[in-house]
Amino acid sequence: MASLVDQLKQVPLFSSLSQRQLKRLARNFKEREFRPGTSMVQQGHFSGVNFFVIVEGEASVSVDGTEVASLGPSDHFGELALIGDRVRSATVTALVPVRCLVMTSWHFRSFVKDNPDVSWKLLQHLADLLTEEQTRRASQAG
Repeated sequence: MASLVDQLKQVPLFSSLSQRQLKRLARNFKEREFRPGTSMVQQGHFSGVNFFVIVEGEASVSVDGTEVASLGPSDHFGELALIGDRVRSATVTALVPVRCLVMTSWHFRSFVKDNPDVSWKLLQHLADLLTEEQTRRASQAG
Protein backbone atom coordinates (compact mmCIF):
# COMPACT_ATOMS: atom_id res chain seq x y z
CA MET A 1 0.00 0.00 0.00
CA ALA A 2 1.31 3.44 -0.95
CA SER A 3 2.39 5.82 1.79
CA LEU A 4 0.35 8.90 2.56
CA VAL A 5 3.01 11.08 0.92
CA ASP A 6 2.88 8.91 -2.23
CA GLN A 7 -0.91 9.15 -2.30
CA LEU A 8 -0.83 12.94 -2.01
CA LYS A 9 1.79 13.17 -4.78
CA GLN A 10 -0.80 11.58 -7.13
CA VAL A 11 -3.23 14.48 -6.54
CA PRO A 12 -2.78 17.04 -9.34
CA LEU A 13 -3.19 19.91 -6.88
CA PHE A 14 -0.15 18.68 -4.92
CA SER A 15 1.95 17.06 -7.67
CA SER A 16 4.51 19.88 -7.87
CA LEU A 17 5.30 19.83 -4.15
CA SER A 18 8.63 18.68 -2.78
CA GLN A 19 8.92 15.62 -0.54
CA ARG A 20 9.37 17.96 2.44
CA GLN A 21 6.19 19.89 1.57
CA LEU A 22 4.26 16.65 1.03
CA LYS A 23 5.39 15.32 4.42
CA ARG A 24 4.25 18.54 6.10
CA LEU A 25 0.93 18.38 4.28
CA ALA A 26 0.41 14.71 5.17
CA ARG A 27 0.55 15.50 8.91
CA ASN A 28 -2.69 17.48 8.58
CA PHE A 29 -4.78 14.75 6.95
CA LYS A 30 -6.91 12.19 8.74
CA GLU A 31 -8.27 9.05 7.13
CA ARG A 32 -12.01 8.48 6.87
CA GLU A 33 -14.16 5.74 5.33
CA PHE A 34 -17.65 5.96 3.84
CA ARG A 35 -20.06 3.11 3.06
CA PRO A 36 -21.84 2.89 -0.32
CA GLY A 37 -24.83 5.25 -0.47
CA THR A 38 -23.44 7.60 2.17
CA SER A 39 -23.45 11.32 1.35
CA MET A 40 -20.01 12.65 2.14
CA VAL A 41 -21.20 16.25 1.69
CA GLN A 42 -24.65 17.58 0.80
CA GLN A 43 -25.54 20.42 -1.54
CA GLY A 44 -26.88 23.45 0.30
CA HIS A 45 -25.53 22.38 3.70
CA PHE A 46 -22.67 23.66 5.79
CA SER A 47 -21.46 20.08 6.10
CA GLY A 48 -18.28 20.62 7.97
CA VAL A 49 -15.07 22.41 7.19
CA ASN A 50 -13.28 19.68 5.31
CA PHE A 51 -11.29 19.18 2.12
CA PHE A 52 -11.32 15.60 0.80
CA VAL A 53 -8.93 13.51 -1.29
CA ILE A 54 -10.24 10.13 -2.46
CA VAL A 55 -7.71 7.33 -1.93
CA GLU A 56 -9.88 4.32 -2.80
CA GLY A 57 -13.35 3.90 -4.23
CA GLU A 58 -15.68 5.92 -6.40
CA ALA A 59 -18.16 8.68 -5.64
CA SER A 60 -20.87 10.47 -7.58
CA VAL A 61 -21.16 14.26 -7.71
CA SER A 62 -24.68 15.64 -8.19
CA VAL A 63 -26.09 19.13 -8.45
CA ASP A 64 -29.84 19.63 -7.99
CA GLY A 65 -30.29 15.85 -8.13
CA THR A 66 -28.49 15.41 -11.48
CA GLU A 67 -25.18 13.55 -11.62
CA VAL A 68 -22.53 15.86 -13.07
CA ALA A 69 -19.30 13.96 -12.37
CA SER A 70 -17.71 10.86 -10.99
CA LEU A 71 -14.71 10.92 -8.65
CA GLY A 72 -12.08 8.28 -8.00
CA PRO A 73 -8.61 7.86 -6.52
CA SER A 74 -6.53 11.08 -6.49
CA ASP A 75 -9.61 13.26 -7.08
CA HIS A 76 -10.40 15.93 -4.51
CA PHE A 77 -13.39 18.02 -3.50
CA GLY A 78 -14.46 20.51 -0.87
CA GLU A 79 -12.05 23.31 -1.73
CA LEU A 80 -14.85 25.73 -2.74
CA ALA A 81 -16.51 25.54 0.66
CA LEU A 82 -13.15 26.04 2.35
CA ILE A 83 -12.22 29.10 0.35
CA GLY A 84 -15.59 30.81 0.40
CA ASP A 85 -16.99 29.75 3.79
CA ARG A 86 -20.15 28.79 1.97
CA VAL A 87 -22.59 25.95 1.70
CA ARG A 88 -21.67 22.94 -0.39
CA SER A 89 -22.34 23.44 -4.11
CA ALA A 90 -22.89 19.72 -4.77
CA THR A 91 -23.71 16.43 -3.10
CA VAL A 92 -20.97 13.80 -3.14
CA THR A 93 -22.15 10.24 -2.52
CA ALA A 94 -20.05 7.09 -2.14
CA LEU A 95 -20.96 4.55 -4.85
CA VAL A 96 -18.76 1.82 -3.36
CA PRO A 97 -16.74 1.80 -0.14
CA VAL A 98 -14.66 5.01 -0.23
CA ARG A 99 -11.52 5.78 1.73
CA CYS A 100 -10.62 9.47 1.93
CA LEU A 101 -7.99 11.70 3.37
CA VAL A 102 -9.66 14.66 5.07
CA MET A 103 -8.13 17.99 6.07
CA THR A 104 -9.79 20.77 8.07
CA SER A 105 -10.16 24.26 6.61
CA TRP A 106 -7.70 25.89 9.00
CA HIS A 107 -4.94 23.40 8.10
CA PHE A 108 -5.74 23.68 4.39
CA ARG A 109 -5.68 27.48 4.42
CA SER A 110 -2.43 27.62 6.34
CA PHE A 111 -0.78 25.19 3.95
CA VAL A 112 -1.99 27.02 0.83
CA LYS A 113 -0.78 30.37 2.20
CA ASP A 114 2.67 28.87 2.81
CA ASN A 115 2.89 27.16 -0.61
CA PRO A 116 2.36 29.49 -3.60
CA ASP A 117 2.55 26.58 -6.07
CA VAL A 118 -0.60 25.13 -4.51
CA SER A 119 -2.28 28.55 -4.57
CA TRP A 120 -1.65 28.85 -8.31
CA LYS A 121 -2.88 25.30 -9.04
CA LEU A 122 -5.96 25.98 -6.92
CA LEU A 123 -6.71 29.13 -8.94
CA GLN A 124 -6.35 27.14 -12.17
CA HIS A 125 -8.66 24.45 -10.79
CA LEU A 126 -11.29 27.03 -9.81
CA ALA A 127 -11.10 28.59 -13.28
CA ASP A 128 -11.68 25.12 -14.80
CA LEU A 129 -14.68 24.59 -12.51
CA LEU A 130 -16.17 27.93 -13.58
CA THR A 131 -15.68 27.09 -17.25
CA GLU A 132 -17.31 23.67 -16.79
CA GLU A 133 -20.28 25.25 -15.01
CA GLN A 134 -20.74 27.85 -17.76
CA THR A 135 -20.61 25.11 -20.40
CA ARG A 136 -23.13 23.00 -18.47
CA ARG A 137 -25.54 25.91 -18.10
CA ALA A 138 -25.19 26.89 -21.75
CA SER A 139 -25.98 23.32 -22.89
CA GLN A 140 -29.05 23.21 -20.63
CA ALA A 141 -30.30 26.56 -21.97
CA GLY A 142 -29.79 25.54 -25.59
